[in-house]
Amino acid sequence: MAGHGKRYRAALSNIDRSKRYPLDEAIRVAAEWAKAKFDETMEIAVRLGVDPRQADQNVRGTVILPHGTGKSVRVLVFAKGEKEREARDAGADYVGGEDLVKKITTENWLDFDKAIATPDMMGLVGRIGKILGPRGLMPNPKVGTVTFDVAKAVSELKAGKVEFRVEKAGIVHVPIGKVSFGPEKLNENARALLNSLIRAKPAAAKGNYLLSISVASTMGPGVKVDPLAVRALAA
Repeated sequence: MAGHGKRYRAALSNIDRSKRYPLDEAIRVAAEWAKAKFDETMEIAVRLGVDPRQADQNVRGTVILPHGTGKSVRVLVFAKGEKEREARDAGADYVGGEDLVKKITTENWLDFDKAIATPDMMGLVGRIGKILGPRGLMPNPKVGTVTFDVAKAVSELKAGKVEFRVEKAGIVHVPIGKVSFGPEKLNENARALLNSLIRAKPAAAKGNYLLSISVASTMGPGVKVDPLAVRALAA
């Protein structure tokens, strides 16, 4: 526990590390020990029984959290003509085409959280793929950010749509809201996420899919969740 503060050590001493809690109880325990002076984010970490190195075992998807993330999302849309107007009317923070590509390229400007593009703009957006891709900002049809229905895409992102993707170690990390939401809303967000994650199980994945689950606030220790109970919730 070297490097951890008094609050963290106090929280850790009050959590049964050998126990796997029901989801709602794990969230309640994690929230109780969120003692930072700012509104901490609650996050779920799920270790999956997949091999991300295999293309047919990659796990990726999106889910709209019922209560959002508690974070204001800045949305950029690459569009032109009528679709540009639709994006602005839907609440997009930045809308454009060549001008935005130039700004990103020359100024290294990345003051946005999500990017959407209409399919006819992807040739242009592809020029900055090496900039957007590593930062998780590249529009992708698999998660609904390459679409002509820009109004819907913008509205969903503003409402709390989040993306999940398995990392190289087979783990998915996703924020499910702020501690200030309270355990009930956090639990509903967590259930929505976990149900989507279960539905995204690749056909090539064999054996146990949800190997381990934990919830933690930004500054708090992880609280283990019982995977069997989560599978029962989704049944």
